Amino acid sequence: MSEGEHRAGAYLTEGGASFSVWSGAADRVWLCLFDENADETKRLEMGSAQDGWHTLFVPGLSPGARYGFRADGPYDPDNGLWFDPDKLLVDPYALELNRAYRYDPALAAPRGTGPDTARLMPKAIVRDLPVVPLEKPRFSPGGLIYELNVRGFTMLHPEVPDELRGTIAALAHPAIIEHLRKLHVDAVELMPITAWMDERHLPPLGLSNAWGYNPVTFMALDPRLAPGGWREMRETVAALHEAGIGVILDLVFNHTAESDRLGPTLSLRGLGARAYFRHCSDGELVNDTGTGNTVACDHPATRRLVLDSLRAFVRHAGIDGFRFDLAPILGRNDAGFDPGAPLLQEMLDDPEIGSRILIAEPWDIGPGGYQLGNFAAAFLEWNDQYRDDVRRFVKGEGGGVARLATRLAGSADVFTGAATRSVNFIAAHDGMTLADLTAYEHKHNEANGEDNRDGHNDNISWNHGVEGPSDAPDVVASRLQDIKTLLTLLFASRGAIMLTAGDEFGRTQGGNNNAYAQDNAITWLDWTGRDQELEAHAFALGALRAGSPQLRDATLLTDQDVQWLREDGQPMTVADWEDDQRRTLTMALGSIRLTIDRDGARMRTTETKHAQ
Repeated sequence: MSEGEHRAGAYLTEGGASFSVWSGAADRVWLCLFDENADETKRLEMGSAQDGWHTLFVPGLSPGARYGFRADGPYDPDNGLWFDPDKLLVDPYALELNRAYRYDPALAAPRGTGPDTARLMPKAIVRDLPVVPLEKPRFSPGGLIYELNVRGFTMLHPEVPDELRGTIAALAHPAIIEHLRKLHVDAVELMPITAWMDERHLPPLGLSNAWGYNPVTFMALDPRLAPGGWREMRETVAALHEAGIGVILDLVFNHTAESDRLGPTLSLRGLGARAYFRHCSDGELVNDTGTGNTVACDHPATRRLVLDSLRAFVRHAGIDGFRFDLAPILGRNDAGFDPGAPLLQEMLDDPEIGSRILIAEPWDIGPGGYQLGNFAAAFLEWNDQYRDDVRRFVKGEGGGVARLATRLAGSADVFTGAATRSVNFIAAHDGMTLADLTAYEHKHNEANGEDNRDGHNDNISWNHGVEGPSDAPDVVASRLQDIKTLLTLLFASRGAIMLTAGDEFGRTQGGNNNAYAQDNAITWLDWTGRDQELEAHAFALGALRAGSPQLRDATLLTDQDVQWLREDGQPMTVADWEDDQRRTLTMALGSIRLTIDRDGARMRTTETKHAQ
């Protein structure tokens, strides 16, 4: 916080609590206090300053007090103004909520046409959180990231007690930590854990958002995942740290659940949508996210909110790093994407945030939205070119081995400098699972209620002649070999590698490549039915990579570091590299030998003679 800045949100001071919220265009802002029955007990008008901050001190308040805001001013949606004092607004700086968000059509009612929404909205809770010491992140650029959905990861785990399943606390269970250590996971990457709301089309379909990429505010943990609040988060991080495992949070700063013009008024929209969200010249909301709105990350109030959110997770939970969903929006202005944009530079310059692992998903659907390789040197980046080239090779399309070798070596055609910034992955939370890549040529998203229109149509997947499950021994064997090959190539690759939870033992979503609305057995990991042969293969690969510094080194491979050999042991020639039919290659990297041929891929170290 710079000199002269207001401390934002709710915070305890001597004799009571102070509240501060930014709304540059509101005529009036009120603090509303509530009892445990959700009855409004006080409505207090807040003072305002020329810089847009509205503040109030309330004597006698203690931790646990429940509150919200209301704001009044012009109501002109055509020009990005949604002020409505009948809409209770959640503090953008809320640290804790008394319950999860639930969509109700009344939350989107135009001014003067709907009820007061206080009973439809969760209440923020005043908290005074302890600060944990700032430590070096428990992750290095060549490590293994394990992406997981907190709820789906443990809902069916037989060793996790029922009361812990689906929560952050379950990640500290000994059985979970044992599994992570067998894989030699360097850091878990938690899909969104901040409180979110279902998209408005889901409840009528009997569905709910299972992934969490639809936040309302950016700091409050979702009570369904963290019933113990920040204490639960802090203790789980500490347990993972004790096991040598870092924690990376997947955060969404690109949009909110307030959606498009017809969406609900929940927080930022009711405080000043014109400032907090990007708008076209005609007043319409910009939609660079595909969700109906786009957060204006170039606005000073938004930039501060993002920075304060990141600091909160570092200070109060000891988080090791962050993955930024649709990250180009963090650097977007009216002229397009700027890798040196104020928010991105402020993140790097901040002593707390800049010390963390920072990972960009380098694309969105806005103009100039594809920015792979263009973020600052401190950012790692999800590499979809790696994903697609490896899939194409194992599928048997896309030419010979040249592009595959480029991906294995760190993608020097994408990343400049001595080290790669690639986060190599073959499957992620969105898209086909690793097993489904080999079993489904087409997506099967009928359960999502959109007649299979949602999700990507081009998955670079294959089915070995049978769409979906098969009992044919040759089909089963071929699919298993392909999955093993995909895993082997991933663990042999230069740069960070990312594995999505369950792909190490053959998780399936039945061909659903957009399972965001499936909070059920489609996305819950089947721990009792896991493929133990495949799991053992993944464990062995994890051990080999963990014990081989040359595999964990993030330096881009050059001809001085590696030998590329033909099947006869001789170096590859220019003609060999240009042969589109070539399917064989050996990568000799110190004591590591990766052999690729028509039977798949195998990796071994000459020091132990142990093949994978």
